[in-house]
Formats: sequence, structure tokens, C-alpha cells
Amino acid sequence: MPEEFHPVPDLWAYLPGTWRTERTVRDLATGDEGRFRGTTVFEPSPGPEGGLVQREDGDFVWQGVSRPAGRTLRLLPGSTPGSADVRFADGREFHALDLSTGRFVAPHPCAADLYEGEFTVLDADRWRTVWRVRGPAKDLVLTTEYVRETAEPRSPRETAEPRSPRETAEPRSAREAAGTREGGAGQARTGGA
Repeated sequence: MPEEFHPVPDLWAYLPGTWRTERTVRDLATGDEGRFRGTTVFEPSPGPEGGLVQREDGDFVWQGVSRPAGRTLRLLPGSTPGSADVRFADGREFHALDLSTGRFVAPHPCAADLYEGEFTVLDADRWRTVWRVRGPAKDLVLTTEYVRETAEPRSPRETAEPRSPRETAEPRSAREAAGTREGGAGQARTGGA
């Protein structure tokens, strides 16, 4: 049976809040596998452009060694309420994102590597990313499952009527993530994709 996608007409209403995050990192060349467990918080950006800040924080286990891992991304308003321009914390472009159909594929060239991300919304409280990474020294699959931590009942209005990024939920505190970023060099060893 084919997988069904959950359309997200308003990214800015869907993403804010805290998401339980679990990621597997598989090195297809060696057979090694790592696991990240933590949380991802989407909160309003303090910058003048609006949008959201995505902060991820948790622990990554690779070859039996556990270490703290995290990342920060910025989502800037796209051309429609269901879309965003995703950037690294330092402002560099990462990829476009449009969840209006519930599924989106985004390429990200990084030096000699190519990251291909597939974003799938499963329902109002679950979504997934799968990054396929190919390059001279990389052959990886990074699969991340996001589950809303506090699944509060959502009214039909919240999921149907677009809102601007500035009308999203109040900011929540989150420890500043450090160290890794999705799509960057060395991803598999730090768990940041």
C-alpha cells in the first residue's frame, strides 16, 4: 500500500513547538550505524526577517561512543505559507522546503558530496526526513523521525488557514545547540542530519 502524505498548507502553524527526534545514520559502505535521540524545538526567530529557529539537541551514539550533538537552522518565509527557505545558523543557504503537498525533495550540494533530502509529513503530529548522501568518501542514509512532544488538540482552523510567521506560538527556551548541521561535512560522525 503506498504511503499517504499529510498536506501542510501553513508551515508556520504546523512546525512551532517541541518534537521528539530520533535519527539513524547508516554508512552503506561499512555497515556501521549510529543513532541520535533528542528534541527539536521550532520557535519564532528574533530576527527582522521573521520565520522560525530550529534548535536540535540530544545525544549521538556512533561505534559505541555517546556524545552530545545538536544544530541550529533558520527557516525564512518562502513564497507561500507552506514553504520556507532553510538556512544554516550562519546564514548560508541550505535548501528550499515546501510541505504544502505533504512531501518534498530537496537537493543540497556540499563540496564533492550531494545530499538529497526527502521530507514526508505523516499526520498532524509526525513527519520524517530521509537524507541520502553520496560522494567520494560518503555513502550514507540518515533517517529522522519527528513526533510532536505535546500533541495538543489542533482545531481545523489551525491546519487550514495560513498565518504569517510572526503570528506563531510564543518563544520557548532551548539550550543553544552546537557542533553539527544537516548537510555539512562530517555529518555521519556527529549525527547532525
